[in-house]
Amino acid sequence: MKLISWNVNGIRACITKGFNDFFKEIDADVFCIQETKLQEEQADTIQFEGYYRYMNSAKKKGYSGTMVFTKQKPISVTYGLGIEEHDNEGRIITLEYNDFYLVCCYTPNSKRELERLSYRMIWEDEILKYFKKLEKNKPIVYCGDLNVAHEEIDLKNPKTNHFNAGFTDEEREKMTKLLSSGFIDTYRYLYPEKIEYSWWSYMRQAREKNIGWRIDYFIVSEKIKDKIKDAKIHTEVYGSDHCPIELDLDF
Repeated sequence: MKLISWNVNGIRACITKGFNDFFKEIDADVFCIQETKLQEEQADTIQFEGYYRYMNSAKKKGYSGTMVFTKQKPISVTYGLGIEEHDNEGRIITLEYNDFYLVCCYTPNSKRELERLSYRMIWEDEILKYFKKLEKNKPIVYCGDLNVAHEEIDLKNPKTNHFNAGFTDEEREKMTKLLSSGFIDTYRYLYPEKIEYSWWSYMRQAREKNIGWRIDYFIVSEKIKDKIKDAKIHTEVYGSDHCPIELDLDF
């Protein structure tokens, strides 16, 4: 089973930069998208033959949003966490399959000056509670732009970014807590020393110089770690400030 996750930074813009070609070429079983910046009424033409489509839009237009394309119709689909203060930005879609739950997520950015860090901490706690609730029924595959580089290996310049959004001690500790609660970062599990990034700033030719961050993840419940076949970062694919990531599972 091939799963793809990609923060497209505006799907309509990404479509003009080759999104459709990559979508068809990669032929994923499930394709998860973050930061669609799209409302339901704007999505009529964004369809692919052979796929069911599910989307969750932010109330604010042109902001956030998630979308999932899946070949196999899920047993059920839910949107958000079921908590009003967290469900206005279209950040979560959960699909239930026979063997697992798939959670597509666009984690809130702590922003410059860390103005949203305190909210981010609450979000992370609620996500973990949500996962523990789901795990009572089935294991979880959690993917998306999680807006944190967990370890120093996961970004080019850890020292100069220590107190910046995405690499604060607080955000990293929340990821450590998640991974110590029965979950696995699939890429780092397979490739503990490999250095690849999934996001680059548009400034100062960061992508050309490969001054990047690994902030996009596939994280799975430990109980299905034997199902992990491979994890990839498609650094060759352009169209966004992020590149797609892949997880291959033996389901």
